[in-house]
Amino acid sequence: MLTEDGKHLYVSYDEYHNLIEKLAIKIHQSGWEFDTILCLARGGMRPGDILSRIFDKPLAIMSTSSYRADAGTVQGKLDMARFITTPKGEIAGRVLLVDDLADSGHTLHAVIQQLRSNYQPITELRSAVIWTKGVSTFHADYSVETLPTNPWIHQPFESYDALTPVQLMDKWKI
Repeated sequence: MLTEDGKHLYVSYDEYHNLIEKLAIKIHQSGWEFDTILCLARGGMRPGDILSRIFDKPLAIMSTSSYRADAGTVQGKLDMARFITTPKGEIAGRVLLVDDLADSGHTLHAVIQQLRSNYQPITELRSAVIWTKGVSTFHADYSVETLPTNPWIHQPFESYDALTPVQLMDKWKI
C-alpha cells in the first residue's frame, strides 16, 4: 500500500510473493534460457530463492551491503564480496542476476561491472528486480513495478531488523 504522500510503500507477505511470481512470469515470457540465478544478499535472497525453485536452477549468492546507517535507511559505501557462493564450482554460462530493487542503481551497476571484468566464464548476464525507483540510473532487463515517487519500501520481514533474541524470548515466554 502506497501512502498518500507517495513517500512510503508498505508491502505485505502476500503482495511480496505475488510480485515475485509476476517477475517469474515476465522472465518466462521473454523466452530467455539461463543456467544459474545469482542473487545479491540480502535483498535478492528471497526473490532469488523463489525463482530458483520455480525455474529449477541453481542459486548462487553474492553478498553486497550499502544500507547500514539509521537502521538501514541511509545508503553508505558499497561493499561487495570477493567470492560468489555457488553449488557448481564456478559461476558460468547464462546468469540471471536478481535483487529486490533498483534504488539508486549504484549497486547493480557496480556488480555487473565486476562480473563482466572478473568472471569471464559468464557468457550472458541479465538482471531482474521487483521494483525500479524513478531515480534509478539502472534499468533491469526484468522488473515488475516502477515507482516514480521513489518511496521507501517497507518489506514484510523488516520487523526482524529491530528484533533481538532477548525480545523473542520475552515474546515466547522462554
